[in-house]
Amino acid sequence: MRLIAIIPARGGSKGIPRKNIHPLCGRPLIAYAIDAARQSRAVDRTIVSTDDAEIAEISRGLGAEVRMRPAALAADDTPTRAVLEHVVGELAAQFYVPDAVLTLQPTSPLRTFRHIDEAAALFAADPHADSLVSCIEVPHVFHPLSVMRRNEDGYLEPYFPVAQPHRRQDKPPALARNGAAIYITRTGRLAEYVFGGCLIPYPMDAQSSVDIDTLDDLREAERILESRA
Repeated sequence: MRLIAIIPARGGSKGIPRKNIHPLCGRPLIAYAIDAARQSRAVDRTIVSTDDAEIAEISRGLGAEVRMRPAALAADDTPTRAVLEHVVGELAAQFYVPDAVLTLQPTSPLRTFRHIDEAAALFAADPHADSLVSCIEVPHVFHPLSVMRRNEDGYLEPYFPVAQPHRRQDKPPALARNGAAIYITRTGRLAEYVFGGCLIPYPMDAQSSVDIDTLDDLREAERILESRA
């Protein structure tokens, strides 16, 4: 399977200014995604899609290819799928068509090349799979069967009209996307979705699933990275 990694990294960010290149343990945040992709045995090419000259320069210095995207694809509400299609379209014009696209958000710095290799192997082993998404098991207190809402009188009732189990072992495992740290999509399905169709999960542990959205998230990621050193 010919798999390319695309790392979407626009220059703008509302939560943390310049988040994608914000320092984390002395390195720009995007370095962790680039390293994971380049160290993976499953990845054929590592490409950063950006609208920002500084991000482009840093990414090239870290060994990634760079595809500059137009401003129209760098807005707050630009869907990831449009960014992926832009890169794949440029590659197709050069007669390079991958079998699948691996999307790596720069905001998941604790995802490693081992996670990528495992996810790619899982995906390649299922010829019926259209896409893959990395997941984390939902804590039992947030399980769908435990969720409640206020009714029109202000009293709590089950969100779903079923009896709520009280014991954790009575709740079937529930999974949620973890950011998500890893997406894999068959190239022929990108016109429809990033994840969908016959979708398979790749479970990850909670520590590796830290997603950077706030400065507190950065501090937590720094603590974990330092503990791994």
